[in-house]
Amino acid sequence: MFKELVNKFYGISAKISLGAIILIVIMGVYNLPGSTTIFRNRKFDTNKYTNQKQQKLAQTEDENTMIKLVYAYNKFGFKLFSEIRKSPSNENIFISPISIAIALSMTYNGAAGKTQEAMAKILNFQGMNLEEINQANQDLGILLNSLNPEIKLNIANSIWTRKGISFYPSFLQVNQDFYQSQVREIDFNDPESPKIINNWVKDRTEGKIDRIIQRKKLKPNSVILLLNAIYFKAAWQQPFSEYSTKEMPFYLANGTQKQHPIMFQESGYLYYENQDFQAVSLPYKKRRVSMYIFLPKPGVGLEKFHQVFNQKNWENWMKQFEFENGTKRLSGNKVNLGLPKFKTKYEVTLNDVLKSLGMEIAFNYKEADFSKMLPIPPNLYIDEVKHKTFVEVNEKGTEAAAVTRVEGSTRSRPIEMLINRPFFFAIRDNESGIILFMGEITNPET
Repeated sequence: MFKELVNKFYGISAKISLGAIILIVIMGVYNLPGSTTIFRNRKFDTNKYTNQKQQKLAQTEDENTMIKLVYAYNKFGFKLFSEIRKSPSNENIFISPISIAIALSMTYNGAAGKTQEAMAKILNFQGMNLEEINQANQDLGILLNSLNPEIKLNIANSIWTRKGISFYPSFLQVNQDFYQSQVREIDFNDPESPKIINNWVKDRTEGKIDRIIQRKKLKPNSVILLLNAIYFKAAWQQPFSEYSTKEMPFYLANGTQKQHPIMFQESGYLYYENQDFQAVSLPYKKRRVSMYIFLPKPGVGLEKFHQVFNQKNWENWMKQFEFENGTKRLSGNKVNLGLPKFKTKYEVTLNDVLKSLGMEIAFNYKEADFSKMLPIPPNLYIDEVKHKTFVEVNEKGTEAAAVTRVEGSTRSRPIEMLINRPFFFAIRDNESGIILFMGEITNPET
């Protein structure tokens, strides 16, 4: 059964619409031989674990390690998002922290020495060895694969190697075993190669992202490409009525306003409010996945919100949705919600962002150490980390996730929450706690 789940890892089905793709390009100039590392795929095998106590202990250890990985990936996501925001831009931001983290984890298996240490620090892998990291990634994927059939979440990984270059079989095998990566050798000099890779991207994101490589030809020094693609589609547990959508003012950060369609619904939602913002949890089918929306109060704005946007506060906010005055919530609050329809595409090259976070050595062709990838390591180094995303939110849902309706509380009057100014949102798997997507909308488009 466990093996069947592993094999199904990246093919799950479900209506909000999201897509993300991350590309890591590694370049090289050939030099000296390197060393290899053998990785063990620790599955629950009845021949290995000869009694139930051992099996239970092993499963508990894996669950604890997966909790550590979720914490590490979320923390990485908060730091990454904050660093991206430092670049002056008026555009909407939308990223998939887990997509970026998975691609970097795949690459991490080929890193050594100070390069591996730098990557471990940025990904918050302290206290976990490589085997635990890989096993936790596999277990997290299996858990995400257990979403209900009404939610479609496809996670796909692939590795594309330059024809004629022999990579360590152990490096490729560990990525196949733990990350379900497709490994394919192609001729990087062939003008058709970018098209082949882009077709893979288009197929895995259901056409929402049609290309990740813009060039007509791959760079001559490229030796390996590592890709992760995520596609998510789910319906709201309680869809908005199209008849309730109205054209209303949306107030931009620069003080101007624009007319924009805003969806309205009065229903029971998990709700939290403090002195800085209003927040609401919008469930998709079966309450497994939710979109969390944070609306800074007038006069606060996204800049001040992001000053308190970190791992510690996020975990506290999530608890506020579940508990009220120390008691677990049995129902939501009646909220009269106004949510803008929006659709956005986002693209970012993460080289400078990752360097700022402490991974600069991996991009330095003189100092980077990826000697666990190749028997004759060139001075392998990361040339490019590129991330593209797509999101669409409308009355029916998002190409994202879904949760069941929560009945309203006994409040006589509903809470008013009109999202008519810039806001932050995240899509979270409530069982594992992993953040699948996060973004901020400063200027909604449809």
